[in-house]
Amino acid sequence: MSNQVVTRTFKASICNHSQVREDLDSHGFAASKLWNVGRWTIQRVWDAIGQIPSADDLCSYLKHHDRYGDLHSQSSQRVLQELGEAFDSWYGQDDPDANPPGYRKHGDDHPRSTVTWKNHGFKLDTEYNRVRLSKGTNMKASRYAADYILCEYRLQTDDGETLAAVDSVQTVRGVWTGEQWELHFVCKIQRETAESPGEKTAGVDLGICNTAAVSVGDETLLYPGNALKEDAHYFRQEEYETQGETGPSHHAQWAREKQSRRKDHFLHAVAKDIVEQCADRDVGTIAVGDPKTVREDQDWGRHGNKRLHDWAFETLLSDIEYKAEDRGIEVERVDEAGLKTSKTCCVCGREADSNRVERGLYVCDECGLVANSDLNGAENMRATVTPNPEQDRSNGCLAQPSVRLFDKSTGQVAPQEQVVS
Repeated sequence: MSNQVVTRTFKASICNHSQVREDLDSHGFAASKLWNVGRWTIQRVWDAIGQIPSADDLCSYLKHHDRYGDLHSQSSQRVLQELGEAFDSWYGQDDPDANPPGYRKHGDDHPRSTVTWKNHGFKLDTEYNRVRLSKGTNMKASRYAADYILCEYRLQTDDGETLAAVDSVQTVRGVWTGEQWELHFVCKIQRETAESPGEKTAGVDLGICNTAAVSVGDETLLYPGNALKEDAHYFRQEEYETQGETGPSHHAQWAREKQSRRKDHFLHAVAKDIVEQCADRDVGTIAVGDPKTVREDQDWGRHGNKRLHDWAFETLLSDIEYKAEDRGIEVERVDEAGLKTSKTCCVCGREADSNRVERGLYVCDECGLVANSDLNGAENMRATVTPNPEQDRSNGCLAQPSVRLFDKSTGQVAPQEQVVS
């Protein structure tokens, strides 16, 4: 075994939430105000000289501004860095229809933005699960106000990990979930990884109906996206039925945020199970299809474009990558643009649109292969990292995969026969 240093984020609930909420609210509102001041400053510079100032320039311009002093100096720097990164991302899209980052407002109100405390802005007590978060200079103005926010936390981990076991905590983030504040600890951790990962390879095809299809050659796994569809239908109805005349109601906003959190958890659980199943099968390399250009290929119609817009494949890809890193498994992103994995037979290589006779079924009229279409794509992915995939391929399992379903009662993925509806 060898040690590898990785970066991980641990979420934590705040035990004394009622005591610290007012201070956290003040800092969240202050972060939004500083963002808006930075956005206004960028617009002035942009209009004057035709250039967008960098995040460092923005910090220099505003370090003496009253709003800058509402937060700890490193927290203020991070807000302006995020604004600079948002402009870099917008500018890098090269899309004339894309809008630049806007102001943070809900009507006339400032929302609660995420606040980041870097190493000089917090002090951690892992013995009693407390963290002191430094206030900004303006927030300390009252003679009776403390210089810090003292939060008692409880980590939200499945395996009982504690912050005492990590190498170092890099930053602490205060994140408003829509209902309450929670803390995110960004840490450096040493993980034991296998000196030599397994020799097998796996292919992963990401999709919308089936969230993922996995082929290890002699075994295949299918992860249906039924839970996501059910949530999307339920929360969309909740949102539409409570939409106000002047915009989203508080309940509609709650529905959106609740659905987003449930989607993130679903994708996290699926990624975790994919990597665990691959590790159990001695897989050392995973080839994952990256459909990054699928939204640009063609117009899929109003309904199709909406589904593509909601497809969070990048989140799932990232989750698979960092969970595989913990296991010493290599992940290779495969650009799907030129491979045409959904149309090409994984056995004989014949490419034909007619091979997909109906949704979910792939039949090759050249070699007679009958397979689940997503698993056919996954096997094509595996072939990109396997010199001779036919040597360990089982054509039978391409048509009869093991189905793994998300169990809402436990929040985990389990074999189909273990999930009780």
